[in-house]
Amino acid sequence: MSYAAAVNVMLAVHEKKTTAVDLYRPLRNYIAYTFSERDAQVADDDLQTIRQLRLDLEKPSPSSLDLRRDLLISYFRAIAAVEPRFPISPDRSHVHSLTFTWFDAFRSNKTAALPSIHLEKAAVLFNLGAVYSQIALAADRTSAAGLKQACNGFQSAAGAFAFLKDHAAPKAVAAGATVDLSVECAVMLEKLMLAQSQECFFEKVIGDAKPPGICSKIARQVGVYYEEAYAALNASPLNQHFDRTWISHVQLKAAQFYAEACYRYSLELHEKEEIAEEIARLRIGISALIDAKKSAKGVAQPLLDAANKLETNMNHNLERSVKENDRVYLMRIPTASSLAALPAASLVKPTPLGQVLDASKEKFFSNLVPDSSTKALSKYTDMVDNIVRTQLEKLQQGSEITRVKLKEMDLPDSILALEGTLSLPLDLTEDVEAVQISGGPSGLETEIQQLRDLRRVNQELLVQAEELLQKEANSTYNSETSLEQGGLDHSQAR
Repeated sequence: MSYAAAVNVMLAVHEKKTTAVDLYRPLRNYIAYTFSERDAQVADDDLQTIRQLRLDLEKPSPSSLDLRRDLLISYFRAIAAVEPRFPISPDRSHVHSLTFTWFDAFRSNKTAALPSIHLEKAAVLFNLGAVYSQIALAADRTSAAGLKQACNGFQSAAGAFAFLKDHAAPKAVAAGATVDLSVECAVMLEKLMLAQSQECFFEKVIGDAKPPGICSKIARQVGVYYEEAYAALNASPLNQHFDRTWISHVQLKAAQFYAEACYRYSLELHEKEEIAEEIARLRIGISALIDAKKSAKGVAQPLLDAANKLETNMNHNLERSVKENDRVYLMRIPTASSLAALPAASLVKPTPLGQVLDASKEKFFSNLVPDSSTKALSKYTDMVDNIVRTQLEKLQQGSEITRVKLKEMDLPDSILALEGTLSLPLDLTEDVEAVQISGGPSGLETEIQQLRDLRRVNQELLVQAEELLQKEANSTYNSETSLEQGGLDHSQAR
């Protein structure tokens, strides 16, 4: 069966570029210095293998994308074996003369050159996801086999970016990597790859002439994935990083598949003679398409043509349904807010790559450092990294809370600008010194307690004074009453 895939434009990710680096000499020097020259000689074959893998990685991509994928996987396993055995840092006691340089995949003028194995691992994972996306895009989606290959390729790309997000991006960013290796970028690319994989399923159900209700659910999920990718592209730190054509492509795709879901759902409604909701769904979908096309700048013409064709079909059905409603049904058209959300069905997920990338069975340098010690060290370094990351997050949260509290207390704005400085403004310094002379916080606590004691004494005196005044008032009243009574008795006696 043939599938009409020519109009469905999709995106592939280009690989990050790197510069040459010689792993052999720094690692060998470290082994000879830390262990012995004999150990360095024993490890020579492993060192040569890793050196050759890195050299192959630096070359332009071969004609076979499958070979490129296999190279990236092999090299990732190799450096995963290197990581726990050889500390790479500027420290003179570590592998200190090794610097990895990688260019940003989306901003080639941005680079990161760091003595960090985390940067190297993250970049390799990114390139693995990129190659999987290229494999998927190269598939012939006009055939059933090609469509399946494309769908699987995009899911594998999503799996690579998910693995990058979970296992490498946080450490790479902490080391100073570029934005394309951030967690936010990995999340966005994962969603984009899932959107395109789900889109392959949509092409299949349309080619197989499945019922419109099923087509609508699959199309809606395509739109949801594109919407999530678009939201990530419009949030920091990606909103100033990507080319506008990328953003416009994802935005128009999101609107196209929302409208497609409305269109397919309306076909089912027409069969059920639910004309009023059909009209409402068609109007909502057409409006979404029109709004997206207004801001879609620089998108591929086939994508724009597909959106225009969909809009034409929807307008045709809308005109037909409005006429039927005016002549026959006379039903009230529901508002958009009164309609339930369109149902969605996800048929894709990121392909797990944990086993593919697992380096535990690799034998690199196994004679140099026992495998049990390597695993223990790896667990320890992961624990340290997690503790550092957790404390940094707590510090950042504390800083944000402090900023809010300072604003609430109307303290000078200069306090908020103290990051990176070592001194307070003069007037604030004098106030701080005055507080310190008075005994600091403990002195203030003492004075506050004294004030509380004085307040209690004053309260007791006030009560006593009120009691005396009350007694005096009662005494005066009794005296006046006695005098009045005495005068009355004297008058009666006369």
